[in-house]
Amino acid sequence: MSRARRPVYLNQGGIICTLGADLANVERNLFAVQEHSFLTTTDHYSPGQPQSLGQVPLELPAVTIPCEDTRNNRMLAAAVSPLLPAIDKLKSRLGRQRIGIVIGTSTSGIAEGESALTRVDNQIQLADGYRYTSQELSAPTRFLSNWLDVAGPCWTVSSACTSGGKALTSAARLLDLGVCDVVIAGGVDTLCRMTVGGFSSLFVTADTPCNPFSRNRSGTNIGEGAGVFILSREPGPVRLAGFGESSDAYHISSPHPQGIGAHDAIVRALDMAGLKSEDIDYLNLHGTATVQNDLMEGLAVNRVFGNEVACSSTKPLTGHTLAAAGAIEAMLCWLLLQRDDGLLPPHLWDGQRDPEIPLLNGLGRADLGRPVKAAMSSSFAFGGNNLSLILVREES
Repeated sequence: MSRARRPVYLNQGGIICTLGADLANVERNLFAVQEHSFLTTTDHYSPGQPQSLGQVPLELPAVTIPCEDTRNNRMLAAAVSPLLPAIDKLKSRLGRQRIGIVIGTSTSGIAEGESALTRVDNQIQLADGYRYTSQELSAPTRFLSNWLDVAGPCWTVSSACTSGGKALTSAARLLDLGVCDVVIAGGVDTLCRMTVGGFSSLFVTADTPCNPFSRNRSGTNIGEGAGVFILSREPGPVRLAGFGESSDAYHISSPHPQGIGAHDAIVRALDMAGLKSEDIDYLNLHGTATVQNDLMEGLAVNRVFGNEVACSSTKPLTGHTLAAAGAIEAMLCWLLLQRDDGLLPPHLWDGQRDPEIPLLNGLGRADLGRPVKAAMSSSFAFGGNNLSLILVREES
């Protein structure tokens, strides 16, 4: 007999992305009636080849630990800063050892490594003062644990586009095991030439805002941002009701064309939450606007939910923030679940359906007509790494 899981709550959150640098601005821009994208066209990360990117147009303050001062850590600090008073109270009440940290990233401080590299007389040189540790995957969690002065378990998840979401599942397991009373968890990634060039080399990026599920889709837009939650057993506005994880092991960068792993992750999340497909009011799609991902996701969603579930992809608004995507999109659902007006995140596209993708009548539905009680957010990563999260509204 399996042991029943005690509830895990997403008590507070902090976010920064193209939609804004705080919860209020992100929520306002997310639910505003709009027909434009927040993306930026630039060749800064792809010289001579302008791309549409989800770039955060802000000068981020330096972090207070000089050897950890990367844009990635600055982005993370910007998301966490509104949570500092709550974290200080938790430390005083619970102790430093009972607070853990799990952060998802894939870029870490790679941008600083790129800037530090120069070629002189056919020799590669690194700038004075550059530290390789700034681009280690451990850098964000190491920085955060030192900056926040917490001493619980601390690690980084790097599983490509599922990283930020899987940080939340890791946090839930720490709480379930009783190892921590509180876990600070989420994801962060920042733009750099490696990711923009890497995805471009796969011919899956677009130089205009992406067009998910359209017959005219031509690729995704790489983005940046951070989303961080405080998770605990203490009741909060939203509960992490279930999650499902799977692996296709089909191809290093392409999903299984029939969406087998995606389907499994969705079903496992429903099983853990004790919900049926018809209980999900809104589905935040991975929706990268790449040919293969949209097709397999459409197949998986239709197989589980039929064609009427309200759904949208928010990547035309934020860009694909890679390791931060799962956390940021969970944050958008978290905001949605605390509203009473029934408005849903928009799906910006040209409305030209791809006939090869199963019909999703709920794609881009603007208004549910009642408050959303349960939302699912899915992420599907390189290597066939799949994750679905279910968040539910806690009635007061």
